[in-house]
Amino acid sequence: MAAVRLAEVMAALDAAYPPGLAESWDSVGLVAGDPGDAVSRVLFAVDATAAVVDEAIDWGAQALVVHHPLLLRGVDTVAADTPKGALLHRLIRSGCALFTAHTNADSADPGVSDALAHAIGLTVTGPLEPKPLTALDEWEIIVPRTHTEQVLEAMFIAGAGGTGNYRDSAWRSAGTSQFRPVEGANPAVGAIGELHSQDEDRIEVVAPPSRRAAVLAALRAAHPYEEPAYHVTERAKLPSTRGIGRIGELAAPETLREFTARVRAGLPATTWGVRAAGDPDRLIRTVAVCGGAGDSFLNTVARLGVDAYVTSDLRHHPADEHLRAGGPALIDAAHWATEFPWCAQAEGVVQAALPAVETRVSAIRTDPWTVGAADC
Repeated sequence: MAAVRLAEVMAALDAAYPPGLAESWDSVGLVAGDPGDAVSRVLFAVDATAAVVDEAIDWGAQALVVHHPLLLRGVDTVAADTPKGALLHRLIRSGCALFTAHTNADSADPGVSDALAHAIGLTVTGPLEPKPLTALDEWEIIVPRTHTEQVLEAMFIAGAGGTGNYRDSAWRSAGTSQFRPVEGANPAVGAIGELHSQDEDRIEVVAPPSRRAAVLAALRAAHPYEEPAYHVTERAKLPSTRGIGRIGELAAPETLREFTARVRAGLPATTWGVRAAGDPDRLIRTVAVCGGAGDSFLNTVARLGVDAYVTSDLRHHPADEHLRAGGPALIDAAHWATEFPWCAQAEGVVQAALPAVETRVSAIRTDPWTVGAADC
């Protein structure tokens, strides 16, 4: 297979799972590796365990893409005689990079919970907890028609005029303005004390709030007036299609007993298995899902009024209190199993962007539980 640069693999994954979507406490992106290195094989897994690292090295992968961060809290050493350090040293010595997409993949559209919903046969209708649309400023500027292009060009260079896959975007309308310079002014046009009329354009552009100072400086530098007329409005925090978890629907209602069997069949087998809480004969049509630990959203799913909630790592007391309060039925699966479907989704991202790269999803079960009652 032809090789590409690691930077290209990273760019494809960052486009699908923007790092800016990650929670503030999270650690995502490149953990080890040189973006300039050649990559011809990429392995995908939920966790970078010793067995998964063995597989990556034995297969000759130059990149290992995982969901769970190997390094997250309180790491002050990666010495080779520590468990995590040993894995990193082995990867680096073997020329295999490590890349993580964690809570950014949880909130992306599509993301981890979309893959989970698809695996159990749901049609997604939206996020469980939507993230707001990216913050954006709208700038309105009044400028003499003779200087409209000059001002626009300066603002574009400063970072304005971009939205989605479009750049240098603006709206303009023609009009006539008036003003009277008073004592102390140094007008570019007009005279002190006299009312002056001027053919001008009102131009509108958008820009990220992070570029606010740069855009203002560019506007002032390019505008011919001593006191340019402008107004900045920040867009309201409207919900987007991105966010943690998903809401979905079944094609036809099923009992909780039937739906639990559906979830069990759709997810990879684990010692933990799949268990449900609620009336086995309750009819299920609308379902909330959250890949990974999701008991922090019990109040959310109760408020939304779905029929069932699929997640992992549910605890005794919160689950019991939730059900006694009349909340949706609960389906609890192994943490790893609810996130494993994402691996194929991430593989598809790289395959679509870089078809010359060979990819594989690790079949190793990284769920830590190894013995269940049926095995005794």
